[in-house]
Amino acid sequence: MTLMTEKYGPLTLFIDGEWISVSDSGEDVYNPATGEVIARLPHASASDIDRAAQAAARSFPAWRALTALERSRILRRTADLLRERADHIAWLLSTEQGKALGEARIEVMVSAETLDWCAEEGRRIYGRIVPSPYPQVEYRVLKQPVGPVAAFTPWNFPLMMPARKVASALASGCTIVLKPAEETPAAAIELARAFHDAGLPDGVLNIVFGNPAEVSEQLIAHEAIRKVTFTGSTAVGQHLAGLAARHGAKRCTMELGGHAPVLILEDADLERAISLLAPFKFRNAGQVCISPTRFYVHDSLHDRFVDGMVCAATKLKIGSGVEEGVQMGPLANPRRVSAMRELVDDAIAQGARCMTGGNLVGNRGNFFAPTVLADVPESARIMNEEPFGPIVVTARIHNTQEAITQANRLPFGLASYAFTSSAHNISMLADGVEAGMLGVNAIAVSTPEAPFGGVRHSGYGSEGGIEGMEPYLVTKLLAQG
Repeated sequence: MTLMTEKYGPLTLFIDGEWISVSDSGEDVYNPATGEVIARLPHASASDIDRAAQAAARSFPAWRALTALERSRILRRTADLLRERADHIAWLLSTEQGKALGEARIEVMVSAETLDWCAEEGRRIYGRIVPSPYPQVEYRVLKQPVGPVAAFTPWNFPLMMPARKVASALASGCTIVLKPAEETPAAAIELARAFHDAGLPDGVLNIVFGNPAEVSEQLIAHEAIRKVTFTGSTAVGQHLAGLAARHGAKRCTMELGGHAPVLILEDADLERAISLLAPFKFRNAGQVCISPTRFYVHDSLHDRFVDGMVCAATKLKIGSGVEEGVQMGPLANPRRVSAMRELVDDAIAQGARCMTGGNLVGNRGNFFAPTVLADVPESARIMNEEPFGPIVVTARIHNTQEAITQANRLPFGLASYAFTSSAHNISMLADGVEAGMLGVNAIAVSTPEAPFGGVRHSGYGSEGGIEGMEPYLVTKLLAQG
């Protein structure tokens, strides 16, 4: 056992308050910076999955019966524990996923803030009194927890994505079975450990790993599960929504893929745009669902914008995420490296200009150079498929309406960004861009206080804000005479 594998520690399932490390099947977890095996992850058996769902169902009545204040206190204690353990959790997160240690620390802190916000918002789940049309009859609208939840989260934010779903569900009075990504399991396990140490009753939170298709099919079909929440690709999300529809029309929240356009209009503050977009684009090596991907730049600013992004890309310090000072780590898995090479080669073959990058870095690990492709034709795959990597692709536009048309050209609508100094342009963008989130002269579209979600093929429902609590609640009318 190496020092790294010893520090990374054993991996477990968490079912009904029990840590389970022994399994008949499992898979290796790799360090994306080196390609080395760092741990063995146990897979849940069919009986384990059934037990997890049954535990969530059994613990639901008692959990929902607690006062909102009692549930809030547990979430807040968990948030405090995450902050106390931030350095260790950030190291785990960086080791298994690859992102820079500084970004990993921020993810831990944002996860704690999410728990705090949901803890407080759970105390403000209100119904209402409806004026009655009939004498001596009172109408009340009640908001009540939907019940046990099945949650599925991706590998790009191994702590923040689970924290969002778990915090909203628990604060609303629901119980949950969480299946995090098998490639990045340790951060989610640490979240469960913090909840357990904060006094969360057994069975309220359960964590299982396994073959994703098998786990999702069994869990979604389980009679105990009443809601499904998923973050990931559009194709998988559509499949899971179909499963939910076939098994009792279970309600769903789907946060799916995007291909975020950035509209740099003629009157944009170019220096501000570059200063915000460059670090945001290369954050987590571009493996962010709201990462800016398609840069539509006014012809008069295009070449200067490209120069600015090239300058930023070439200055980045690349290396293992756990090394202090590293600004961009490796991609999370070898699949992403192959995808980057294919997309870059296709774009160049179709006439794009590679201004920097476009190549692997080093001879081990999943490192791909920050890349800028200029004048990328609309027919290139990267203009139509979300790259999910550290690649800037630019095209020229000539007016605001053309920019909006390009932004809406694809069926995705998660995040969009624009830079302009015109109030008229902002009004046009707000009305015309089809997206769940639009940042104008700003990139901070994700915060615990505000709704996060997409439209069209990017999903439905929201996480975050008061809107993020609603999917975990059912509405009941009480008519009382």
